[in-house]
Amino acid sequence: KLARSFLGKEVEVIMDRPMNSKHPEHGFEYEVNYGYLQGVMSPDSEELDAYYLGVDKPLEKAKGVVIAIVHRTNNDDDKLVVAPEGIVLSDEEILKQVNFQEQWFKSVVVRS
Repeated sequence: KLARSFLGKEVEVIMDRPMNSKHPEHGFEYEVNYGYLQGVMSPDSEELDAYYLGVDKPLEKAKGVVIAIVHRTNNDDDKLVVAPEGIVLSDEEILKQVNFQEQWFKSVVVRS
């Protein structure tokens, strides 16, 4: 799958939904920075989405390493999990941080 090809690689995430911003349609607040990889199209015909974890302030864009994927088992819309180099998060920590959005989906953390 496309998302898996990015595991372990450095990428730049453009934040279209910075931390503390509101979802334009559903109104929930983004508890982490959320964005996409510019020019990388995913199966849903949008640019590949990414959660940017390990930073506690809103960002416009940031480089980091893809440490995992949040795979939705009931929806073909995988999300990269990107963090600054050296940040280590357990599967449980990742799911807790992205729950504000993933609570409506069946999601698992994939690392290989």
